[in-house]
Amino acid sequence: MRKIGISAQALVAAAFGAAIMGGAISVPKLIAPEAGAQPIAIQAPPGAPLSFADLIEKVEPAVVSVNVISTQDVSPLTGAEGFLEQFRGVPGLEEFFQQRPAPQDTPRQREARSLGSGFFISEDGLVVTNHHVIDRATQIQIVTADGRELDAELVGTDRQTDLAVLRVKEKGKFPFVKFGSSKEVRKGDWVVALGNPFGLGGTATGGTATAGILSADGRELGAGSPYTDFIQIDAPINRGNSGGPTFDLQGNVIGVNSQILSPTGGSVGIGFAIPAELAKEVTDTLIKDGRVSRGWLGVQIGDLTPEFAEALGIEDTKGALIADVTAGSPAEKAGLLRNDIILSVNGQKVTDATSTTRIVGRLIANTSNKFEIIRNGKRQTINVTVGERPDDPYAAPGSQSSPDANRPGQSSGVPGAFLEEFGVRLDPMTTEMRQRLGLRPSDTGLVITELTPGGIFAEAGFVKDLVILEANGQPVPTVEAFEQVVNEARAANRSKILLAVRAGQATTYSTVDLPAG
Repeated sequence: MRKIGISAQALVAAAFGAAIMGGAISVPKLIAPEAGAQPIAIQAPPGAPLSFADLIEKVEPAVVSVNVISTQDVSPLTGAEGFLEQFRGVPGLEEFFQQRPAPQDTPRQREARSLGSGFFISEDGLVVTNHHVIDRATQIQIVTADGRELDAELVGTDRQTDLAVLRVKEKGKFPFVKFGSSKEVRKGDWVVALGNPFGLGGTATGGTATAGILSADGRELGAGSPYTDFIQIDAPINRGNSGGPTFDLQGNVIGVNSQILSPTGGSVGIGFAIPAELAKEVTDTLIKDGRVSRGWLGVQIGDLTPEFAEALGIEDTKGALIADVTAGSPAEKAGLLRNDIILSVNGQKVTDATSTTRIVGRLIANTSNKFEIIRNGKRQTINVTVGERPDDPYAAPGSQSSPDANRPGQSSGVPGAFLEEFGVRLDPMTTEMRQRLGLRPSDTGLVITELTPGGIFAEAGFVKDLVILEANGQPVPTVEAFEQVVNEARAANRSKILLAVRAGQATTYSTVDLPAG
């Protein structure tokens, strides 16, 4: 299955025609706008309507197509050049290639055209759409429901939530809609999506309307969307619907269409929209500041699972377990450590890694904040002055330690060992291993160099070349240190050991069963 952003490349439509006839027993009551600028509003009837025509007729003037010209990096080689270059260096062809200069590595840029959707949120021409619709745009044009083509400029954009705000350059008064509350819509309630799938909108005939129900809320779609719990709808949305609105039956925007999940690239009834509450919060900030500034702690965190809690000997299972602390980060400066468990921030309890990321993201940069943690089984509070989240926090300055010829764990001559009860061979890390595995110069630990099929480590999902940094919160630079942790866990009647594991620059946690001693 693929998660697909639903903006569309420009398509040339052939003839499309369909005639659908039907009746309506219960229809929404239209509420006439009051004098002055008012958002469009609809009073929904009780029960399910058999037609959404009145609702769509009322809100459609506020929905627009977004036409974008952008730049894209492409390979510096043409198709023919690329074909020939694969033979450079082949014996017998030296003379031919001596007459051909080596190609430049610099990518070329080309113009690309794409289509998306959006909607007016103010009378003076502010438009909401997706970030991925206008990313790298050099020219933006809005096409209204009545076919007017209007140039627009970027007000602000936020890659993390996939939201952007545009402003129409032409002065005028535009019909607009308002954000409602996705929390007031229940699973199974009707929703209506409007937009420009496959470029079929953008003319005087207007866009495309589809209807369905709210299928689910609170959907997490992985690390690519750390600040968003999406609402899921089954109203068909496709490429080109990106940035368009999803309405409730009152004509309020409850979501901004963003992605679909599909094995084919087309709609299969699983669409995702950014909830109205988050969309309004972000767009208000973009209108005011042009960007969104988020707090940054500088840690890698994971959920505190029952298995992890049992291995650490604690009862709490709600919190975020710090897997790694970035060098030079606010977390390191404040004294946060790997294996600390974050319980709350400024008194607001966290439930897991996702909630922690969002709470920290809402903190104001360069302010002091209270983090309640568990360290070595004891609760304590640490004051942390958070920084501003960089565009790429994993490439933040200071994330790599400086090489140190005398760092601990460098090739010490300490031998490794095969631990038969675990079905694994562990070897102390050497300089050669560190370089080969792309690890940090400061990393120390034990490298998995051999596994027994069906052994405890193999069954737990471990593979060769993973590095064990710590066991139950204790550094394990040698096999003897690891065995000491095992003995202490047995003495405490633990059934599992918690391991901090490094693969490249990423640190994660995993548990292994503790064999009976």
